[in-house]
Amino acid sequence: MERPNWVSAEIDLERPSGARVCDYFLGGAHNFAVDRELAEIVSRMTPDIGDAMRANRAFLRRAVRFMGDQGIHQFLDLGSGIPTLGNVHEVAQRADPAARVVYVDVDPVAVSHSRMILDGDPRTAVVQADAREVESVLAAPETRRLLDLEQPVGVLILGLLHFIPDVDDPAGIVKRLREAVCSGSFIALANVTHEDQPPEVIEGQKLSNQIDTPICLRSRSELLEQFDGLSLVEPGLVHIPLWRPDSPLYVDERPERFGVLGGVGRKDPEENRNGTAL
Repeated sequence: MERPNWVSAEIDLERPSGARVCDYFLGGAHNFAVDRELAEIVSRMTPDIGDAMRANRAFLRRAVRFMGDQGIHQFLDLGSGIPTLGNVHEVAQRADPAARVVYVDVDPVAVSHSRMILDGDPRTAVVQADAREVESVLAAPETRRLLDLEQPVGVLILGLLHFIPDVDDPAGIVKRLREAVCSGSFIALANVTHEDQPPEVIEGQKLSNQIDTPICLRSRSELLEQFDGLSLVEPGLVHIPLWRPDSPLYVDERPERFGVLGGVGRKDPEENRNGTAL
């Protein structure tokens, strides 16, 4: 097949990519037939997966708009994948054309595609790094060029934490990020959960233990630990369609079916930090 101009020469077009499969589910245009074929197979096994991805992306958009309304003009998106339809820079720059965004992903395919797609936009950058290495992410030249950590930052970790096992201390990763940003910053988190889920979802999770990146389902109490030191924004930690929906009409009849809990926390000055909802 003819190689599109957003695909670098080292990318194998005959092999499906997880990042491009996600792009397909999200309605993006940066995917190929081989990715769509895999997506259809996955959909037959887990029919709600596409809806769940789209709900997560909608949560991301609402979180970015909320942060922008609070005066945030710079964003760090960890585990970003391909910057497909309705991603952080599109939402942020629609409100503020000067908004700056750094995308971070460990997947070389996602990073390569992202750099080609975003080429020519001086207010965005892509860092290839493992998000568990927080200090390396923040010290990357691209991050240092675009983000001023002495000013409030919007940090987004919306498709990553459930791939980080407990042994790697996901709450500790969030804590290091919280300590690195200044007061007035926001951190948005989401994680797949086993709470309110039918038995088949729990069984499906067991299958993920057979792959390199098993999915870690976590409880509400475990996720609340990740918000330690942050003040939760209303409505707190909820199934993601319930977080500040654009309209009640857009809320699914069964928001729990997506199996993802999410929320946004604000880093307040030390004397005002009490962990309660705002």
